[in-house]
Amino acid sequence: MICADLVERVTDYLEGLVGAEEAQRINAHLTICDDCTAYILQMRLAIRATADLAHVAPGSTVEDSLLKIYREWLRTTG
Repeated sequence: MICADLVERVTDYLEGLVGAEEAQRINAHLTICDDCTAYILQMRLAIRATADLAHVAPGSTVEDSLLKIYREWLRTTG
C-alpha cells in the first residue's frame, strides 16, 4: 500500500467499513509509515473535536464564495 491509497480510504477505515484484508494492509502500512500514522491520529483528533458540534448549513453568501474559489482553482489547475 502507498500513502495515497491510505488517504483515499481513511474515512472508511476509521468508520470500520473496510474489509478485513484491506484493514490488514492499512495496519501493515501504518507500522512502517510515520507520516500516515500521524495523519490517522490527526483525523481521529479532528473527529473527536468536532463530534459534538451542531450542524449549521452555510448561508448562500458563504456557499457562493466557496463555489467561486473552487471554480477559480479548477480553472487554474485544469
